[in-house]
Amino acid sequence: MSSHRSRPRRHSAARRRRLPLRYLLPVLLLVAMLAMLMLRGYVHSEIMADHRIQPEAATDHVPEKILDGGPVIDTRGGQESSRSIDDHKLVLTFDDGPDPEWTPKVLDVLKKHDAHAVFFVTGTMASRYPDLVQRMVEEGHEVGLHTFNHPDLSYQSSKRIDWELSQNQLALEGAAGVRTSLFRPPYSSFADAMDDKSWPVTKYIGSRGYITVVNNTDSEDWQRPGVDEIIRRATPHDGKGAIVLMHDSGGDRSQTVAALDRFLPDLQHHGYKFQNLTEALGIASAHTPVTGLELAKGKAWIYAVQASENITTVLVGGLAVIGVLVMGRFVLMLLLSVIHARRVRRKGFAWGPPITEPVSVLVPAYNEAKCIENTVRSLMLSEHPIEVIVIDDGSSDGTARIVENLRLPNVRVVRQLNAGKPAALNRGLANARFDLVVMMDGDTVFEPSTVRELVQPFGDPRVGAVAGNAKVGNRDSLIGAWQHIEYVMGFNLDRRMYDILRCMPTIPGAVGAFRRSALEPIGGMSDDTLAEDTDVTMALHRAGWQVVYAENARAWTEAPESVQQLWSQRYRWSYGTMQAIWKHRRALVESGPSGRFGRVGLPLVSLFMVLAPLLAPLIDVFFLYGVVFGPTQKTIIAWLGVLALQAVCAAYAFRLDKERMTHLISLPLQQLLYRQLMYVVLLQSWITALTGGRLRWQKLRRTGAVGAAPGALPHQRNAAVAGDDRRPVA
Repeated sequence: MSSHRSRPRRHSAARRRRLPLRYLLPVLLLVAMLAMLMLRGYVHSEIMADHRIQPEAATDHVPEKILDGGPVIDTRGGQESSRSIDDHKLVLTFDDGPDPEWTPKVLDVLKKHDAHAVFFVTGTMASRYPDLVQRMVEEGHEVGLHTFNHPDLSYQSSKRIDWELSQNQLALEGAAGVRTSLFRPPYSSFADAMDDKSWPVTKYIGSRGYITVVNNTDSEDWQRPGVDEIIRRATPHDGKGAIVLMHDSGGDRSQTVAALDRFLPDLQHHGYKFQNLTEALGIASAHTPVTGLELAKGKAWIYAVQASENITTVLVGGLAVIGVLVMGRFVLMLLLSVIHARRVRRKGFAWGPPITEPVSVLVPAYNEAKCIENTVRSLMLSEHPIEVIVIDDGSSDGTARIVENLRLPNVRVVRQLNAGKPAALNRGLANARFDLVVMMDGDTVFEPSTVRELVQPFGDPRVGAVAGNAKVGNRDSLIGAWQHIEYVMGFNLDRRMYDILRCMPTIPGAVGAFRRSALEPIGGMSDDTLAEDTDVTMALHRAGWQVVYAENARAWTEAPESVQQLWSQRYRWSYGTMQAIWKHRRALVESGPSGRFGRVGLPLVSLFMVLAPLLAPLIDVFFLYGVVFGPTQKTIIAWLGVLALQAVCAAYAFRLDKERMTHLISLPLQQLLYRQLMYVVLLQSWITALTGGRLRWQKLRRTGAVGAAPGALPHQRNAAVAGDDRRPVA
């Protein structure tokens, strides 16, 4: 009985341990992308390639009959024999192909003159261009193996030799549905060039069932000596038969094609026949058709290689796109930030008449017991007349009681059942006395001048909302320092850029101001998305209001202090931004202010905040690939160049915000580690959106680490906070 009772618990535990789809898909996508890159690198000889060439060695152990014999060497079944081609017969052989440019031209010339040849193909090229191998076989030519990666086999182990042969055969089977018994070693020459290093390889190749084919005449067309010289070197003397070495790949083969077009008719006129090797020797064809599982394996290999080629092409295209986006964004940020700074900092600049009227400050709070006193007390130091409305959204930790116990003037607490941040803000709007409304988070503290600086742009009657300068207050930890760089460099430089372009996408929830008369016609704060701040900002643009950035309206917020909390926050931000873009998509085709935002703001937000971060991992993927398999030095230099450009942007942003440059020490590490987390978060958001998943608001755990804004007077936390009173509010 006990065993039966334990099974459901085991099954339940297995279900709980099952990796969620939103985590599994990014992992599978990354593994698939890396697999495609590795496969592409393999078939392009970037992985497992060995370009060493064995120098000449002694010939003591090579039989004289081989050294003095013909170019067809047969060591199958333990025999050691060689054969030559009969007089007035020529076997044209082409190495290193197929090539998409030159092989079709060679085949066209052969077909024109009714000649056959033998193509010794490499597995890498046959895998990439299987249709050309198929054409060779269909037009009556023979195909031989030339290894997969073209290494000098005298350097290789028997295991590597077997691998080169089997992979070469696999490519041939998938491309043309045949196997072959012909083999030509890379870097081979005449029979008398066989030495003590290559002869053991030739014997081993024979033991695997292959005939080794070298040559009698070498056109040396790879040197491009000219058409006449190629013909002279390829032509045998006194009507003798020969195996002629040429190439249909490996560089410019225009001279080879031109020479072939003269060589064939000239020697045919002198009685020569151009045949396959087995035709010239009078033996059975070298080709054996494959069927069943072997054919299926070959086809699967070709399909996988073609998929890797296509996917890599797309990835390279994506890399080009992200390169343009990254560089374009950096240039725009730097240029427009300079323009913005000069405009708002010039002597005598003013948005309009000074704003002195009182302001309502709304503080939505849900379980903010550790932070709320700091937040409210910072507002009490404000240089601008304000009323403070704390909207307790169903907290269970005594948040409302803490504020009430402070008994501060002009501070009211409004309680409601938990309904979410948008509902809390709308409740605050309904209770606000003034037209200008400042909204902030319950974990944020203001400087004394923040409210005054934040509302001055309303001196311009066209301004409907103002974004403040949100800063990370808990920047002492490594993850806090990384977010500090992100806030100063990314968010605030971006806001300067969007301000100049008049398409600010987001008023930060930590510090923003609105005209009540602008909010009410659009229905206030909406809960249609998880990014209500982005949603309302886009709605204001579409209603014809301007949204601007006030750099001196600084607010110090508590950033997430663990990877899990950071993940939750950014996941909500990125998913909510996608929701907002989709919600306001009709602005793309509308007229007036809505259309302007739709055709300027939405594309920029989509490119810079959604597409660019999604494609940005390609930079790191190709960087790692280049370091391991590619031109390492060039790859590192290119990556350092991108990092240097980012450092320039970051340094300028820190200078604009008068921040200490010492935090930029962690910038390289941020690019290596922090960015990767942001990539996965955005990818997860995409997957959630595409799979129709729903994401709930995820409350972050607060620590109260941000006690007061720099320059503000320190204060003591009240007894309720010190005692961590978590009794539920009635």
